[in-house]
Amino acid sequence: MSEVTSVKSIKTAVVQFQHQASNKAYNLLIMEKYIEQAAGQGVKILTFPEMCITGYWHVPNLSAEEVNALAEPLDTSPSLTLIRALAAKNQMLIGAGLIERAADGQIYNTYVACMPDGSYHAHRKLHAFEHPAFSCGEGFTVFDTPWGVKVGILICWDNNLVENVRATTLLGADILLTPHQTGGTHSRSPHGMKPIPLELWEQRAERQEEITAAFKGESGRGWILRWLPSRAHDNGIFILFSNGVGADADEVRTGNAMILDPYGRIVSETWAASDAMVSAELDLTLIPMSSGRRWIYGRRPELYSILTQRQGYERDAITARFSEEATGPASRKV
Repeated sequence: MSEVTSVKSIKTAVVQFQHQASNKAYNLLIMEKYIEQAAGQGVKILTFPEMCITGYWHVPNLSAEEVNALAEPLDTSPSLTLIRALAAKNQMLIGAGLIERAADGQIYNTYVACMPDGSYHAHRKLHAFEHPAFSCGEGFTVFDTPWGVKVGILICWDNNLVENVRATTLLGADILLTPHQTGGTHSRSPHGMKPIPLELWEQRAERQEEITAAFKGESGRGWILRWLPSRAHDNGIFILFSNGVGADADEVRTGNAMILDPYGRIVSETWAASDAMVSAELDLTLIPMSSGRRWIYGRRPELYSILTQRQGYERDAITARFSEEATGPASRKV
């Protein structure tokens, strides 16, 4: 883990917006608007949602050839060329998601942190399930910033496995970027998320109270708060949660963009049924004495070898995501 930084605070912001499927020009235009707005507020770290440049939930219905055509190599990506230029211009870290085409032809759900010096750091989703053509990433992503804090990245489902957040913390992360496309998803778990009707989103202007209740309810904010605050609290890190909002193919994303502190407390959030940005000044002095960070020093690594041993019931990401029932110790019948 990183030592206490000399920088005491840093201004951050998270964005939720409704992207358009495969419409990179539109999506980048929306992002430019928020980058300009964030720059005017003195934001240093700005987080956009998962696959926000390319679009998200229409991808499962694309052919492998169409996915490949939508993907971009990172070094020569026209989309990232723009974002990297804006990051340098505004001396800001800007996180953005897209589909990556690697040099070896592999396709990834990738999130890129564009840095103030024109460089970038890329995280490939560890548990990609969006399309059979997608490969899964094989490593964690933690890097230094010009402001003396270390930043990590985990994409959507990556954050649902506690081991990933702990590993990212142990590698030094003080701030975790958690880009998502979630809320209103059909969960196979009896008490998980449930779909939000598309017509409710389409009629949001006339049914504001209903859609606000839905976004704040058990398929939106209520579901997120069951687990996300614990990731921040248990590791003593700040979390920047960005998300899509609105109709995304046949699902409705619930937004709920929020910033959490190392105690798992919400510093800033929105449940607006619209594109939105929320910001907060992070008090970095909270990290060293936070409960989760102090407890980490009491770890006993010699007890944890089971975490790296296969148990025999592991599945690939697609099978695990869409299977109707679980196997293994958590599903044993009594």
